[in-house]
Amino acid sequence: MSGFKDVVGHKDIIQYIQNAVEQDKVSHAYILNGAKGSGKKMLAKLFAMTLQCENSQLEPCGECRSCRQADSGNQPDIITIQHEKPGSISVDDIREQLNGDIMIKPYSNRYKIYIIPEADLLTVQAQNALLKTIEEPPEYAIIFLLTENADSLLPTIRSRCVMLKLRNIKDTLIKKYLMEQLHIPDYQADICAAFAQGNMGRAIMLATSEHFNEIKEEAVQLLKYIDEMELNEIVSAIKEINKYKLEVTDYLDLLTVWYRDVLLYKATKEAGKVVFGDQLTYIKEKASKSSYEGIEIILDSIEKAKTRLKANVNFDLVMELLLLTIKEN
Repeated sequence: MSGFKDVVGHKDIIQYIQNAVEQDKVSHAYILNGAKGSGKKMLAKLFAMTLQCENSQLEPCGECRSCRQADSGNQPDIITIQHEKPGSISVDDIREQLNGDIMIKPYSNRYKIYIIPEADLLTVQAQNALLKTIEEPPEYAIIFLLTENADSLLPTIRSRCVMLKLRNIKDTLIKKYLMEQLHIPDYQADICAAFAQGNMGRAIMLATSEHFNEIKEEAVQLLKYIDEMELNEIVSAIKEINKYKLEVTDYLDLLTVWYRDVLLYKATKEAGKVVFGDQLTYIKEKASKSSYEGIEIILDSIEKAKTRLKANVNFDLVMELLLLTIKEN
């Protein structure tokens, strides 16, 4: 596994980790909070590997026995909490894998580290069981709770943990990584970076997904010709979109990026800032035809469509209303 130097973004968190290690001021409990794909697991693993590294550096050496074990997932003093139920982490999971194990001293390292992915899923009973351990941990114990929404944890747990919030990464850094490390073409890296909204994991997933390219092409074709489409053609388009129902949020996000491009070009006439640069002719045409108010109505309608779909409103009705709103504006 690479070290902190290879992490894109999150420099403030990395600096905090390295200062804590250097000054020997490591806390017993941390919350790493950020969206799915933001890098929580990677940072927790690097932090754990650094603490256990036999060469006592400010990042894992990658060569000692502990680092090699951790890299392969077999470091006995770095334990990841598992859970069988997909929607919750039970009190039994915490009692059996953490509370029942934590009093056993480390096998060969200074610390014994527990990583709890998806800690948002901890039941109240599981959190209360965990709280007792966090309040009086053995001196060698460190617990990492990885969350997308730290507010789902009890205030008593949050108050006893150091909170590390993962911020969005700049689009320029994401684009650079996609182009240099994954060899993604310039225009595609632009779209993936804009679409990922600061989330490196999501950007990588999009850049390497053939399905995403399908969805993108489908959305672009619709947006290019929707002004000339009849109602029966819109209904047919909805049937096509229905194929992507599981990824409909991605589809709607693409529509948002397109209309933000339209709004940006209308306001600035700067083609260089347009994400869909390969569709500039159509972006210019839409910008000249649409009013600022009309574009804002469309962007607002896309957000409303997302909310309605999350509330399980009929898919076809939601999409028909959205596409008619786009056509009218």
